Amino acid sequence: MSMTVLADAIGPREGTARLAKQAVLVVLGIAALAIAAKIKVPMWPVPITMGTFAVLTLGTAYGARLGLVTMMGYLLVGALGFDVFATSSAEKFGLTYMMGGTGGYLVGYLMATVLLGALAARGWVRSFAKMALALVLANVLIYVPGLLWLGQLYGWDKPILQWGLTPFLVGDALKLVLAAVLIPGLWKLVGNARG
Repeated sequence: MSMTVLADAIGPREGTARLAKQAVLVVLGIAALAIAAKIKVPMWPVPITMGTFAVLTLGTAYGARLGLVTMMGYLLVGALGFDVFATSSAEKFGLTYMMGGTGGYLVGYLMATVLLGALAARGWVRSFAKMALALVLANVLIYVPGLLWLGQLYGWDKPILQWGLTPFLVGDALKLVLAAVLIPGLWKLVGNARG
């Protein structure tokens, strides 16, 4: 059963106006991803960056297709050398950065966006419980290629889980709860505005 995602429920729904709305959403999404990647919240054992939160909310709000286009745009901007990733810098940017330790997680961002968009189109994002489950599945899709890439890049004899998983679990759990509350809440606002 296919339902409307949040981006489709707001603004024009057909014709040229819809295409213009989608183009604006892609640009805004790329900007939001770039800004969120640079936001660091102090947390134990490592600071939380809000990039994953932006990926999760964008995937659920935009749907699979528009979310994927936005994510691909974000990665393209990064590949061209713009400083849009969490720890990229003037010295390390573009494809050099993307092929480093973060590369697998960036692939995971694409996979998570498509999964969340597909589940959003099936109405999963309108309840806290289903939204929370969707977000857990999406996080698994971010971590699996991320950890596989770290292992391939640095060797499986290294402490891959200590490098790429366990320090981030507390922060990711907080981001999951925040996204699981935010998106269903936005749907209620949209429903109230239309009613």
